[in-house]
Amino acid sequence: MNESRPHRRLVLTPGGVLRQLLMLAMVFAVLYPVYFMTVSAFKLKIEYVNNKLGLPIQPVLTNFAEAFKGKTYLVWFRNSTVLTLAAVVASVFLACLAAYAFSHMRFRGKEGLFNVIIALMVIPPVVMVIPLFATMTRLGLVNTYTSAIIVYSGLLLPFSIYLLRNFFITVPPAIVESAKIDGASEWQVLWLILMPLSRPALVALVLVNALYVWNELLIALIFLQTEQLKTLMVGLSTMQGRFQLNQPLIMAGMLIACLPMLLLYLFGQGYFIKGLAAGALKGE
Repeated sequence: MNESRPHRRLVLTPGGVLRQLLMLAMVFAVLYPVYFMTVSAFKLKIEYVNNKLGLPIQPVLTNFAEAFKGKTYLVWFRNSTVLTLAAVVASVFLACLAAYAFSHMRFRGKEGLFNVIIALMVIPPVVMVIPLFATMTRLGLVNTYTSAIIVYSGLLLPFSIYLLRNFFITVPPAIVESAKIDGASEWQVLWLILMPLSRPALVALVLVNALYVWNELLIALIFLQTEQLKTLMVGLSTMQGRFQLNQPLIMAGMLIACLPMLLLYLFGQGYFIKGLAAGALKGE
């Protein structure tokens, strides 16, 4: 005998409606710039002036061809790629070594030093620009890749160490001790045991660090002042003339600049949330 189940009625409370409206507003605030950038990139300048928000009536690829004209855009793209790869590799490598020391090694002052590193996360980069620039000037490194890579790596290290250390301590100490008893060195424990187990955290860290360096403007603008060393973000900010502004061209350049980070995120999205959540929430 089938018993009829009472239908559940969806009751919307004022609080629930407010939350839904707030979420819709947040989604709109996030997606609208992406929509505006995409539709503008496929418009001619005259159509952009007459129809800024609507879809392009006759989509064109002229802006993309113009962005690559003269090879300047490719130089900016190359500079951003070199800086991003070098800074991410350096910061992740150094963070792995430091995180292993803070999670599975004993030495005097470990907790105090770790707390100092965590405190550096709250210091805005703009506060350190002047002393960093003075230091790089004395070393003769201004207008070189080296200066920007060193600064970026230093800025990325506190968060990188914090994330990886919190992930490393979730590995049972018995595994580490067992490997050492079998003759494994500290280096082998790190690279053969901890690193494979920490793949989600590593992928998340690479994504976060790469996104920061790729989109950063202030450091690149100050430490890389020559035309041949401009990064993509600095170059795009200078595409506007004093008396003329071609918004569709700039939107096309920005859309191309977004593609590498979008592809990187799509490649590592399976690990991204898992790695961030584990590194941020797990601890001793």
